[in-house]
Amino acid sequence: MNKAIRIGTRESQLAVWQADLVKSLLEKHGYTAELVFIKSEGDTDLKTPLYEIGVQGIFTKTLDIALLEGRIDIAVHSMKDVPTALAKGIIQAAVLPRASYKDILVPKSNASFLNDKNGTAVIATSSTRRKAQWLNRYPMHRIENLRGNVNTRLRKVQENEWQGAIFAAAGLERINLRPDNAVNLDWMLPAPAQGAIMVVCKEGDNTSFEACQLFHDEDTAVCTKIERDFLRALMGGCSTPISALAEREGDVISFRGNILSLDGKQKKEISRKIAIKDAAQAGTIAAEALLQDGGQEILNAIRNEK
Repeated sequence: MNKAIRIGTRESQLAVWQADLVKSLLEKHGYTAELVFIKSEGDTDLKTPLYEIGVQGIFTKTLDIALLEGRIDIAVHSMKDVPTALAKGIIQAAVLPRASYKDILVPKSNASFLNDKNGTAVIATSSTRRKAQWLNRYPMHRIENLRGNVNTRLRKVQENEWQGAIFAAAGLERINLRPDNAVNLDWMLPAPAQGAIMVVCKEGDNTSFEACQLFHDEDTAVCTKIERDFLRALMGGCSTPISALAEREGDVISFRGNILSLDGKQKKEISRKIAIKDAAQAGTIAAEALLQDGGQEILNAIRNEK
């Protein structure tokens, strides 16, 4: 084989786990691979804008720059963090089979308070999507901001006077940190592409692209594309409460999506069955239907609040 494929990763426990997974998949197919740890400070010196106007690659920018500068060959991302329009010069090389798409509540002690929808509680999350859906279901609760990597956020649950905090199930399960008392939030619709992992490479790097295609999962790619197209057509970013889930069931894809006001009081949702042959435009079409059914008014109100 040729030289080792350099896998760029941030240094968080979850990021390294994901990069190690891709490394093992490459090695399984006979490639040599190595991890390259990329720090986020002081390596931004590109005069050309990486992303479209209004698109932020908050979690992916550092690795995208390293990729474009040739310091790494591929980068591994939690797919829900990747802008719906990739940075210029970067392409999707593979999507891995999806893990759990669910959100979970990690309670400080027990979760019995969830049975009283009119009760009071303090729940922590930095996600506007989770906040809006939570307040829609539990209007008397208060939401506190919670940032940091998963280890930091788990620690803060015990250090603060909260009843619990919301996490992505996949993130905790991948690094064996899901607490025994965690509760699946089956009623909460996930972020588009939650639970999926995307591998990207530089446009024109056929060696890396072809290597990653060996473990590409087409079903996950099709479903997450629908979800991300839905998000993109609604022009939503991480500060807009937009959720989407597409699941393949034989020759049909079952899709659900919604948009909520920031306070959770207004909600518009859509669900439909999509034939596999119609998947290419399905996310955009669903978004346009939702906008016409009252979603546009919610979106306008969100923009006016910012």
